[in-house]
Amino acid sequence: MAKLTIDDIADQRAYERERDAFRRHVIALKKRRRVGVGPFVTLVFENRDTVRFQIQEMARVERIGTDEGIQEELDVYNPLVPEPGHLAASLFIELTDDDAMRRWLPELVGIETSVELRLSAAGDGDGAVARCQVDPAHASQLTRDEITAAVHYVHFSLTPEQVDAVEAGPVRLAVAHPAYDEETMLGDETRAELLADLRGT
Repeated sequence: MAKLTIDDIADQRAYERERDAFRRHVIALKKRRRVGVGPFVTLVFENRDTVRFQIQEMARVERIGTDEGIQEELDVYNPLVPEPGHLAASLFIELTDDDAMRRWLPELVGIETSVELRLSAAGDGDGAVARCQVDPAHASQLTRDEITAAVHYVHFSLTPEQVDAVEAGPVRLAVAHPAYDEETMLGDETRAELLADLRGT
């Protein structure tokens, strides 16, 4: 999947003309790519359209109109456009009140390294689990010893055999953290979306 360039980001007038239709498209896309794991952790698997939408909306809200400003946003978000054999996801800790945040954000330090895809068709060996990776630049900004952030960006790198296992299914998405040990089965629509990313189609 090709990374975004400045030419892919519409200027404000052009974006306003397409925004309603593009927004509906991305909402439907994210519905297939959003996976809840346990009571309050959600992952959204990103692709070129979801990342473009994020950049367009940031440019719209912050009135970014220069090539330099757009390039800064591209540099931040382009790592979330997956290459073949890879997946990228935004991880959200969805807590709605201060008491819950004060309790859970210190408890969940390290959660961004605890996400895994459990691939039943890959057998019982090491290939049966694809563990997430965290970009070092992201880790340096959002990882703390005493409290975690409410949003993280995680990546998965799969072998060809693991990609085949995603296609064969079933696939479970899990958070294997000492304070939050949860998993959920991916639906067929979500698995198909991820397979498209992994195959680069």
